[in-house]
Amino acid sequence: MKSKAAIMLLTLTFVLAACSADPAQTTSTVSPAPATAAATATTLPTATPSPTPTATPTPSPSPTPSEAAEVPKTYHMNKNYDIVPNDPAGNKKVILLTFDDGPKELEMNQSLIDILHKHKAKAIFFMNGYRIKQKPELVKLVYDNGNYIGNHAWDHDNLKDMTNEKIDKQVDDVQAIVKSLIGVTPQFFRPPFGSGNDYLKAKIKSEKMLYMTWSNGSLDWEMTNKNNDPKKVIENVMQQLHSGSNILMHELPWTVSALDELLTKLEEKGYSFIDPGAIELEMR
Repeated sequence: MKSKAAIMLLTLTFVLAACSADPAQTTSTVSPAPATAAATATTLPTATPSPTPTATPTPSPSPTPSEAAEVPKTYHMNKNYDIVPNDPAGNKKVILLTFDDGPKELEMNQSLIDILHKHKAKAIFFMNGYRIKQKPELVKLVYDNGNYIGNHAWDHDNLKDMTNEKIDKQVDDVQAIVKSLIGVTPQFFRPPFGSGNDYLKAKIKSEKMLYMTWSNGSLDWEMTNKNNDPKKVIENVMQQLHSGSNILMHELPWTVSALDELLTKLEEKGYSFIDPGAIELEMR
């Protein structure tokens, strides 16, 4: 009896041990269902492509007069050195502004430029070669601000009595130095003292320049550092004023002092300031 009871007790012990082991074994061997895997899997973010960088456009520099659109030739110079419209019905009340004997000083050139800008005017600056050589930066300053460089011979000497060879050098050397500085050659020529001869005029024409003196003189050159009057400069111009006036002035302190008031008075009388680029390069 005792032997049977012992056997039964031992058998029961094995059964209980086997039953307690089944749940652990089942858990360790079951693979998750595909649906469960899909639900629990971490979704990787889709990479968004970076935008292609766009280059920032570089601002274009303002065109210099030589790069800007060419001004239509709507005026010409007559034999009195006045500026006349090609169309008889065109505006006759125009003024050509010119300044001789530069470049001299930065302050003076800058003041002239500022006053011209104020009145929306452009001018021809007739320069001597020897002065250009001394102050080349002022040539660029005048030109880069929309004005025109004119040839006033290398030296401020009377060309009328020079040999042809000397005349050639006086003209050609200025053309060369100006082109080396601003990339273009002058289109306008004014002889020192307004004095020339037939050879000089033919030379200028062959160089495709317009030869001119003036038709309205400010007489600013008759004044001195000790004896000058800006009001007199204005008075001199106004007394000679007429349609198409080709006004001769100089790079002088009293002329700078007079210029703003002078241009204002001219505007009040209905005159406008011609762009020199609008003038044909042949007198007629």
